[in-house]
Parts: sequence; structure tokens; C-alpha cells
Amino acid sequence: MRRRLACLALAIPVSLPAQVRARALGLAPGVFAPGPRNAITDVAGVRVGHATVSDGDSIRTGVTAIVPHGGDLFRDRVPAALHVGNGFGKLLGVTQVRELGEIETPILLTCTLCIWPAGDALAQWMLAKPENAAVRSINPIVGETNDGALNATRSRAGIGHAVVEALSTADTGVVAEGSVGAGHGTVMFGWKGGIGTASRRLPARLGGYTVGILVQGNYGGVLQMAGVPIGQLLGRYAFQRDVAPDFGRPSGPGDAQAEHGDGSCMIVIATDAPMLARNLERLGARAIMGLARTGSSASNGSGDYVLAFSTAARVRRNPDAALAASEELGNDAMSALFQAVTEATEEALYNALLMATPVSSRAGTVRPLPVDSVRPLLRARGIGTSR
Repeated sequence: MRRRLACLALAIPVSLPAQVRARALGLAPGVFAPGPRNAITDVAGVRVGHATVSDGDSIRTGVTAIVPHGGDLFRDRVPAALHVGNGFGKLLGVTQVRELGEIETPILLTCTLCIWPAGDALAQWMLAKPENAAVRSINPIVGETNDGALNATRSRAGIGHAVVEALSTADTGVVAEGSVGAGHGTVMFGWKGGIGTASRRLPARLGGYTVGILVQGNYGGVLQMAGVPIGQLLGRYAFQRDVAPDFGRPSGPGDAQAEHGDGSCMIVIATDAPMLARNLERLGARAIMGLARTGSSASNGSGDYVLAFSTAARVRRNPDAALAASEELGNDAMSALFQAVTEATEEALYNALLMATPVSSRAGTVRPLPVDSVRPLLRARGIGTSR
């Protein structure tokens, strides 16, 4: 039986009152302004697409595709780098990224056991392009988080078709967030997780560059928002059974009390600032600081990966060129971008939580963070909110 694919705009109703972005609650981390969409697609040319795979009472997963630019990715490669916060996970294609400092395909996000069929589908999609008729090697980039709390993760049916769907629907517009695509089955801090995005645009005097973030949130810890200990105040946080054993003991896929911060988070950074792999890796390290601000400690069982790339034309690479000449930012110009990445990552993770909607499977139901309970907690700390 063919699996039902629900694409980004159709996957989850957009009118549910629980769906708000962070700024609707007064959560606007940092000092730099976002781009017009406050999304990774504020970096010119970057496209995002989702395909959500939902079938029967057990399959709750999907694919999210990030396409760096609209040209020939294999011959117009973008510099890229990887930073690992904690390496309990899988990232297909990582050794070539680290060796060459570039990527030659779109980036896919999906479920843990889906990376191999997703990688195969991405390779076939690239090889089928007429301009790649003579290509004999391709390095697909596929990241993952484990959505096994809601998804029958051993069943990988429908993933190949979802890859094609996500790639074919990718565009430069508004990015759907929450329980869509690769975020369909994910959990954050015991509440429903998902896809989130945000951006920052530097002032002209700092270069005017844009940084965009997209996250696949599926991790735990002790949730905080703008420093407010939301997880503790709502009575759901990691290690709770160890430090407060008399507290109630819920059970099910959204039980944050039973875990020790385990899970995973994939973070993708796009920027139009001209950078090569060395400084892109430094940029990726700052995204982990944004992750930490939300209450993650990158636990032993967490796979926290950051993949960063630059779309700047002056640093792109043609594999046939015998000599590569690039103009990249100097080290002293990086500090504002470090700040921007930290801010945007924090906000993207809030958006992943706040835009999520309930997802049910035979394993149970994971509900989103209760926004109406969060509002007064933030307001009590002087963080303005609006509906």
C-alpha cells in the first residue's frame, strides 16, 4: 500500500491556537533584527521543502530538504563545515564534508533509520539530472534525529518518495514549522518538537550579511525561555525523578521526567557572508551556544550536529578548476556573525516548540508546549507578550 504523503502546507492545520512563533510571546533573543521572513530563506536563493509521511497508526515521520541555491550544485559547490556538539547520531556524507570543506547536493533531514534510503533517493535525484550524465560519484548529505517515540522507525517505507516530494516542492518563501517534514515525529523537552527557523540581518556597517537557521528539534533537558525556567515551573524536565522523586510520574512518549536530556538536534546554518570551511566551522560552534540557552546540556545520548554553508558567489567552487581563488571574511569580521547565529538558533528552537501541533500514534499522543501556561510565566518575568 502506498504511504500517504502530506506536504508542508497540508500536513497540519495552520489555524490551531497553540501555533505561535516566538515573537508573538515577546521572545526575541539578542540585539540584531531578523530578515523579512525570519527564516533560513532570508538568505537569498536558499530553498526549503517538506514531505510528511503519515500512515496508519504507527508511521509518523518525514523529510525536510534545504537547497543552498538554484543552480548546478555539483559544479557550483558551496563551502561547508560541520561542528559536533555531541556525536551520538548519524550524518551521511560527513567525512567528505570535513575533507573537502564543501557540499555538492541539497541537505536532507529525516529519521534515524531513514538516512540510508533518503541518501539513495537523493543520489538518484542528482544523478538523473541531464548535466550529471557522466558523474560517477555523488556525496549526499543526510542528517537525522530519532523520532522513535512516535514513529515506527524500523519501517522506512515511503521515504524515497518523500525525498523527491520535499526536493520538488522546495521554494524560497515562508518556511512551514512545527510538526511537518522531518519534525513530524519529534519530541522536545517532553512536548511536541519539530522544525523551526529564524534569521538575523547584520547592519550595513557590519557588512549587511544575513544568517539563516533551520532546526530539527528532538532533544531534552531543562527547558528555559529567555532565562525563565519554563520546564521546572511547568513540572516537566530531565532528571526530575532523580531530584524530585515524589512528583507525579506520567508515562508515555512525552514523559520528560524519565529521561536525562537525551535526544538529538540538527541545526543547519546558511549565510551569504563569504566564508570558507574554517570559519564556517567556527560559526557552527556558536549555534551550540543557542542550543544551550534553551536548556540543553548536549547529553550523552544526544546527537547535536551543526552544518553550516555559505552561498556567497565569490567562495563557490567548481570541481574542475585547477586553481581556486576566494575572497573570504577576515577573522575580526566574524564576531557579529557569531552573535547573530547564537540569537537565531535560540529563536529557531523556540519556534520549533511553539509551532508544533499534537501528533498521535499507537505509542500515544505528544502534545505541544501549553502556550496559555507559558504566557503568564514570561509576563511575570517582565517579558512582554501579545496575541
